[in-house]
Amino acid sequence: MLNMIILLLSYFIGSIPFALVIGKSFYNTDIRGYGSGNLGATNSFRILGKTAGMIVAFADLLKGIIACVLPMALHSNVSPALCGLLAIIGHAFPVFAGFKGGKAVATSAGVFLFLAPLGAFLACMVFLISLLSSKYVSLSSMLGSISVLIYSLFFEGRPIIALSSFICLFVVILHRENIKRMWKGTEAKVGRTF
Repeated sequence: MLNMIILLLSYFIGSIPFALVIGKSFYNTDIRGYGSGNLGATNSFRILGKTAGMIVAFADLLKGIIACVLPMALHSNVSPALCGLLAIIGHAFPVFAGFKGGKAVATSAGVFLFLAPLGAFLACMVFLISLLSSKYVSLSSMLGSISVLIYSLFFEGRPIIALSSFICLFVVILHRENIKRMWKGTEAKVGRTF
């Protein structure tokens, strides 16, 4: 019973739509009606500004960490990786926001910050280098997730490899419209929106 509660809590934690809460509470803005319409940090940066964007990014990152900590905190043998996975799914398909959330990049980063800190650091470096050179958040997010997978294949065990494989595929799929826009040359760059 405890294990089931922990798994449900992990999903519910991931489902907390901080972009929606902060947008409505402090800016009187539902960001689902603006920009990409996503409930994530990137759209928060673009619509609400840098301060709100940073708060949303940090809060979404914390969702991943907290979900992974739950089994230890509640003395359960549930896999932290499974809890992290459910938080990621919750962020992308939140029960509290009509199952339409964000692209789970920050929440995934939080999960890996807890489970594989070196992999998370590598992904962060790849993300920043890509962002500085390309100015595309979407491309940088995908490259970061790919770098975590590559890292995991060399340095982690099967549960982390399986999780990083899922995250890599999940992040790329959730960015499919961004890929199309990049191909057409219409994807927004950081300098134009942040």
